Amino acid sequence: QVQLVESGGDLVQPGGSLRLSCAASGSIFSINARGWYRQAPGKQRELVAGISRSGFTDYAESVKGRFTISRDNAKNTVYLQMNTLKPEDTAVYYCAAAKGLGLRGRIDYWGKGTLVTVSS
Repeated sequence: QVQLVESGGDLVQPGGSLRLSCAASGSIFSINARGWYRQAPGKQRELVAGISRSGFTDYAESVKGRFTISRDNAKNTVYLQMNTLKPEDTAVYYCAAAKGLGLRGRIDYWGKGTLVTVSS
């Protein structure tokens, strides 16, 4: 089993920045890909960004150039740096982990989510 704990969600003004963190514990050796999904009210959960064990990154088109995913292997933590935030970025952000090659297929573990609200 793998446990994922998110932190960093907050209320931020449009154009602002925020950094989310996801700390993993447990059987981390079984995980290849980690990253973030989000779910806005009334919408389906969608991939935001993922990073594989080899360092390959994958982003949703809507966040390319604004969000950056990174990881600290020593801390078993993945980060999502979010810049130039827009109201449409408002959502619950979920940390995700998969045993497969990326985050666009089966997700094996989910965090409980952290709320990001972009509003003036």
